[in-house]
Amino acid sequence: MWVTRLENVRLITIILGISNVLVVVLGGVLILQAYPECDGRYILPFVAVSFAACVRIGVMIQSGIAQEATARIVLETPSDSTTVVDAVIRQERRIRYKKWLLWTRFTVAITLLQFVCATYLILNMAHYVSAGRTSCNCVSGVVSNSSRWKHKLLVLFMIMMCFVAVIQCFAGSDVLRWRSFYETLDHAWKAHYREVFDNGIREALCCMGRVKYLGVSEEDEVYSVARLLGDLVAYRASGTGHMELLAGLALLQSHRKSPKSLDESMEAPEAHMQEAAALQKFSEAAYTGPLLDIGRNPFIFPCAWLYRQGALSPWARNRRPVLEGDNWWRGHAAAFLKYVDLSPEDLRQGRVNQAKCQASYFVVVLHHLQSIVIAIRGTETPEDLITDGLCRECILSAEDLDGLINCSHIHPYMSQIVKSSFPHHGHAGIVKAARELYMKIEGSSGEYESNSCGLLSSLLGGGCECYGYNVRIVGHSLGGAIAALLGLRLYRRYPNLHVYAYGPLPCLDSVVANACSEFVTSIVHDNEFSSRLSIGSIMRLRAAAIASLSEHKKCDTAMIFRLARRFLYVSKYERSKTEIKEPASDIYLGAVTGSKEQEDQEASLWTETGREDDVEIEHGEFTNAFATDVNSHDDPITQFMETVPSSENGSTGDPPEMYLPGLVVHMVPQQRSSQSPFWTAWRVQGKEQIYKAYIANRECFRDIVVSQSMFLDHLPWRCHYALQKVLEARSAQGSCMN
Repeated sequence: MWVTRLENVRLITIILGISNVLVVVLGGVLILQAYPECDGRYILPFVAVSFAACVRIGVMIQSGIAQEATARIVLETPSDSTTVVDAVIRQERRIRYKKWLLWTRFTVAITLLQFVCATYLILNMAHYVSAGRTSCNCVSGVVSNSSRWKHKLLVLFMIMMCFVAVIQCFAGSDVLRWRSFYETLDHAWKAHYREVFDNGIREALCCMGRVKYLGVSEEDEVYSVARLLGDLVAYRASGTGHMELLAGLALLQSHRKSPKSLDESMEAPEAHMQEAAALQKFSEAAYTGPLLDIGRNPFIFPCAWLYRQGALSPWARNRRPVLEGDNWWRGHAAAFLKYVDLSPEDLRQGRVNQAKCQASYFVVVLHHLQSIVIAIRGTETPEDLITDGLCRECILSAEDLDGLINCSHIHPYMSQIVKSSFPHHGHAGIVKAARELYMKIEGSSGEYESNSCGLLSSLLGGGCECYGYNVRIVGHSLGGAIAALLGLRLYRRYPNLHVYAYGPLPCLDSVVANACSEFVTSIVHDNEFSSRLSIGSIMRLRAAAIASLSEHKKCDTAMIFRLARRFLYVSKYERSKTEIKEPASDIYLGAVTGSKEQEDQEASLWTETGREDDVEIEHGEFTNAFATDVNSHDDPITQFMETVPSSENGSTGDPPEMYLPGLVVHMVPQQRSSQSPFWTAWRVQGKEQIYKAYIANRECFRDIVVSQSMFLDHLPWRCHYALQKVLEARSAQGSCMN
């Protein structure tokens, strides 16, 4: 039994255990040798270091026991348990995990204490040596004036003390190897990481002021998100480490190109692009918190945010409209109005502070355009992240699809397809948020003529202030997806409604997503990740990353770490370089081909851009699972790949694929032609980039494109820039033709 337990212990744990024992023994010998002659206050640092090492040994033992108990209860979790059984096991599993986590935190505290004591002792010794002291009232003096072996003993003690203090800062707190318990059990890894993510998310929310999430024991939205994230790390069962996955993503980034399905596509309608460009500022203005200013003014964002919120002019508070959840000086209303340059009378209703699955929104009346605009904010708060994470499918009700199945404005054939293909599915978090927002602004699900009593009915009803006005719903990212679902419910009542979703999340099945193309337009900027983000796309991405790395069997540990660092730090380089020029897509091919010249150039580039920084890795759990033959049907990689849903067709048990809603417009940068006429070149001279907008096939956005700009392309002001460039290019083209 003890031999089996010893095999479960990490190698670094054994080394640290022996090192701490040596620190205790050496410190005890030095203290006993110097105590009769040395003053007690000079012995205290040696006592503190030895005592901390002794406590660390005891804590390591207790942490190992707690870790083993946690692993055992995780292994008892059945892969096909019922809801009741899973709830009982989850409670026990959470208790064991929290106990292990408590010992882990105590280990971190002891490590910090050891580091402080070691630093103090080193400084004390340095001060003693620099002063040239020969006093015998301290340990150093007693040992220095004694026999030679005591002097060597002191030197060895100092070396071991420094070694333990430094190594423990990087070794991590795990005593045992999780893989020694879980091996290749898929359900065990999922259950383990569900607890990791659940506790991590709750503690992060607590640090952000959401203390209410920390004490929740039953299944809630946080646990639903944690369960999804836990399921996504199933690659751990195949022997794949986190660094290996990142290395595979780096290889995908080197080779993967954007879909080339736009060559024969039609350009987006001019009217749609002009209106989308005019309304995009409302979706961007909905970010009234500091997030917008952090992205645009990273160094002075507190000042920029306070200025935008009108905190410097509190006397204007009473002139600003009252929004639900706004601060005392009504700053969020001020920030929105300042960004879109509207008067306070134009903002009729809104909400900025929300709970789970409740969207922030602003309703404005534009009399000069005869339009009502509903701007829905994207992801900005922790609650929005929870809504994003609730991406399991849910069944859409008839009320959710009211604008498609009960609407006379929809083509009968399309309406019949929707009715005959029930049930339909949508993104659970987005559907829930859209339902709540519909009740907030419309107030009823009854007939328009009789039972409606919401804001829109009071503005657009017969004889009302805005009778006959257009309705435009806009939103970016999460806000765009919620806008599309809201439009599905409102279109029957308001036939002059149109939704513009900028960089939305895939949120509808293919039938519904295609059926609403008449009144919903999704606008995607180049390679932005959000418009391709779904459970299916993430599963296929991780499978592609593992397969990409497995094809390069000669990749050793050092090469994998280099690739992983490259992927982790690419955004840092991209932020500093992308605004000027897009880097070459094959900048990383040196790592794959193994060319010495390319590797030297690559190393120089990484050194100049500061990418050779150290990154924290999961010690003791790194294994290269790709040393085996990936074509063998017996290895875990092949078995894992067979469980991943294909991009072409899925099995019956796979979750329904989610698609972008409505008409999909893809804005892509264009390469300037060197053979353009001189007058065309003169017109575009000085412009940084040229964009074109195409009507794209929504099937092209099923898989995530790994590129250097996949995250930066999602920024709202980049979408605004691309829209402006599309209109400028079309204007220049029209002028040339005339």
